[in-house]
Amino acid sequence: MTRVAGKKAVRKTGKTAAPKRPRRAPMRRGTALREHAAEIQRRLTAEYPDAHCELDYRNPFELAVATVLSAQCTDKRVNMVTPVLFARWPDPASLAAAPLEEIEEVIKSTGFFRNKAKSIQGLARMLVAEHGGVLPRTMDELVVLPGIGRKTANVVLGNAFGLNEGIVVDTHVARLSLRFMLTRETDAVRIEKALIPLFARESWAQLSHLMIWHGRRTCDARKPRCNACVLADICPSYHP
Repeated sequence: MTRVAGKKAVRKTGKTAAPKRPRRAPMRRGTALREHAAEIQRRLTAEYPDAHCELDYRNPFELAVATVLSAQCTDKRVNMVTPVLFARWPDPASLAAAPLEEIEEVIKSTGFFRNKAKSIQGLARMLVAEHGGVLPRTMDELVVLPGIGRKTANVVLGNAFGLNEGIVVDTHVARLSLRFMLTRETDAVRIEKALIPLFARESWAQLSHLMIWHGRRTCDARKPRCNACVLADICPSYHP
């Protein structure tokens, strides 16, 4: 059935038109983007003054192994596994010589345990063979070790050595960077490259902790608690 309204024919369908989605805020540039980033950092620092790495470790080697195990796994679960792992094999030499099947059994609950077992044993063996059993302190030396990509290297450098060589981009940092419109990049390396000029170098390691804590506690992937977010009024992705 068609009704004529003025000069236009309007077809009655019995359906209600879907509400239009809010228009996405334009991407900030230059000084405006840096000011936006600084305000985000300031508010998150006030909200999470105790933000820190939530993996338990006693030395750089333990942190490197724990970070490898944390892929597709929670820090809480990894922290339940590593005390057993390091009680049996406390250093690179002992882990390098351990039966692979026994390593797999200990770390099984972290998921992808066969690949992870090969990675951490390969890491231990390379440390023994090429670095005297000591974890190196440079990005170039770390990223060639088994299981160590740029993200893990940044975790170790920033937390175990206090070196701000880059920004850790995990799933939380990647998600929040897009939601805050700090970048439109989706690749972790490109996200890091976009974030680096927005923040002071001395804050890079702590920035990652702030964003990770906010991602875990408020800005969830599926159900972000926007009404409880300290950034709601400046977040381009929040539409009340």
